[in-house]
Amino acid sequence: MTSDPTPVPTTGGNPDRPLRILALANQKGGVGKTTTAINLGTALAAIGESVLVIDLDPQGNASTGLGIDRRQRKVSTYHVLAGEASLGQACIPTAVPRLMVAPSTMDLLGLELEMASAPDRAHRLRNVLKGVGETGATAGVTYVLIDCPPSLNLLTINALAASDAVLVPLQCEFFALEGLSQLLRTVEQVRGALNSRLTIQGIVLTMFDPRNNLSAQVVADVRSFMGEKVYETMIPRNVRVSEAPSHGKPVLLYDLKCAGSQAYLRLASEIIQREGRLPVAA
Repeated sequence: MTSDPTPVPTTGGNPDRPLRILALANQKGGVGKTTTAINLGTALAAIGESVLVIDLDPQGNASTGLGIDRRQRKVSTYHVLAGEASLGQACIPTAVPRLMVAPSTMDLLGLELEMASAPDRAHRLRNVLKGVGETGATAGVTYVLIDCPPSLNLLTINALAASDAVLVPLQCEFFALEGLSQLLRTVEQVRGALNSRLTIQGIVLTMFDPRNNLSAQVVADVRSFMGEKVYETMIPRNVRVSEAPSHGKPVLLYDLKCAGSQAYLRLASEIIQREGRLPVAA
């Protein structure tokens, strides 16, 4: 990692609503990371925030889950990080008011090799995000959520180097803490070498099943290990949450009244309350 002693502060277009950039990261797959990016973004938009989801996963599931057909992704995060397009050119409005997405394509798979020898390889995304919230297509954006790939590769390092904080979705299962320890070590390394302002925003417990004794034990273990960093809100196992992506919709649009939708709305409120940010009028 290349040293960066002077991290760039992030500011939004509204001094009363400072821009927050959050990386959703967990090197373990299947923990609800992309589902959380989609539905937390939707919930934040629903309570008045202006949100941009940046899809950094070559699988493009966040883009698909927000209803962006692959034929619409003529400009993607690959083109942005490769210097072939601006972030504004990649942004696509979604069916959710105040929610945009910069979609990804499989081209991202080759980007790591293309950037390998570039001196700015760890800071491509940070440089791209300068000015977000101030002008152009991203004017007024108050939250950027970066959906990272399920690995600690150069794309994830770019996200961590560009972010204010890391939001960690953690499945309520046996190996949860093992993967979390590795991610926390990576965050410390990035903080020391690339981004001194990086913090752990919080741990979101996902796929919680109250009927399962193991889920309850994992919750107790994670709360004991991470303390107040663990959000009170837990995302339950919910069939409507699983069904929604196949319809190209966040679960809040697919079924607002289901347990999963209500949990994501509570999570969005809890995040804003922890930061001392009052929701703006919808």
